[in-house]
Amino acid sequence: MLNINRKRITALFSVAILLSLAACSSGPQVRSDSVSNTNFSGYKTFGFVEQLATDKAGYTTIVTQNFKSAISNEMNRAGYQFSASNPDLLVNFNSNIENRTEVRSTPSASFSYGYYNYRRGIYAGFPRYTTDVDTVNYKVGTVNIDIVDANKKQLIWEGVAEGTLKKSDLHHPKQAVNKVVNLIMQQYPTYPQSVQ
Repeated sequence: MLNINRKRITALFSVAILLSLAACSSGPQVRSDSVSNTNFSGYKTFGFVEQLATDKAGYTTIVTQNFKSAISNEMNRAGYQFSASNPDLLVNFNSNIENRTEVRSTPSASFSYGYYNYRRGIYAGFPRYTTDVDTVNYKVGTVNIDIVDANKKQLIWEGVAEGTLKKSDLHHPKQAVNKVVNLIMQQYPTYPQSVQ
């Protein structure tokens, strides 16, 4: 009798481990959106928006520096050159490592200003049609990368990864940022297929 119970416990334990591994293997959710009929290969240079969403109190944070380095590497890989003055594209990004819920009152037709409204005053996001009250749930580890047409001040591509950054990643932020930026940029329209 004791032997049968051990076998059942062992079998149940094995099933539990397999279910846990299957849940973990689903990985982060990465998605992107872009303006249709945009000729991404027509752009040659990129830069960053003046006030990046991850900067605090008027100075550039280490998180910002890590994101800028990782994004610069990926944009170069996609064929763009960095330009500090008058770039064709502007890049903005934001990250969140905690769950958060925000309730917003919006008109029925509005533009998305991104998580925490980090786009407001710089450029408009994609149009969205909402009710008067909108509840937004931000997931742990959400990272946004925006690509903006600098001349038009218009968002032309957005990549979002959810569940990619954890608080524990703050111990080795550079590696974590490089990984999530690479995951997001693999969905960019001109990203070279050979390096994915």
